[in-house]
Amino acid sequence: MEPVRRKALVDAALRVIGDHGSLAVTMSDIARQAGVSPALAHHYFGSKEQLLIETIRSLLRQLRSDTVAALKAARTPRARLSAVIRVSFHADQFAPGTIAAWLAFYAEAQRSEETRRFLVIYARRLRSNLLADLKVLLPADAAERIAEGAAAMIDGLYIRQSLKSAPIGIEASIALTEDYLNALLATASPSPRSEKGRPHRTTQGQMT
Repeated sequence: MEPVRRKALVDAALRVIGDHGSLAVTMSDIARQAGVSPALAHHYFGSKEQLLIETIRSLLRQLRSDTVAALKAARTPRARLSAVIRVSFHADQFAPGTIAAWLAFYAEAQRSEETRRFLVIYARRLRSNLLADLKVLLPADAAERIAEGAAAMIDGLYIRQSLKSAPIGIEASIALTEDYLNALLATASPSPRSEKGRPHRTTQGQMT
């Protein structure tokens, strides 16, 4: 039962953080949401901080798994770029509670070095996934510039979704990011590299 209960506690933590909009929740709040006692929650995770770290790890694992699956299904560099964009706005990631939890972790990263480290891993993975295929299509300097811009746009649209007064839907966010990418790809010089013989990439970046 341990793996089942640990997952239930992580899922409960995500829901409670999303409901509160911050990490100012207690182990009792999380345990109550999971339907277990606070003592059992402490038994599995030791402290609220350890449970919160496992929660952000869980978010990153799910995002990586979704990205790997999407990249496997894409057959060209341009299709893989679209796959990365679509996964970034996947319905699970775009759920209000999940968005609130991500924003709470970003706020916590100003105080917690461990939380900041996990968010840096996320940012590096996103940039790496975009850059790997942009470098096939464009010279390195243009690829790096566009990868930074696309990653910033993805993160910015994600943050704007948290503004309940002006939400941007999944398809609209994807379309805006695709329009940005298409416009820059159309004006940039093509890369001299040939796609022929390029190994098919099936993992998300090079981060561990």
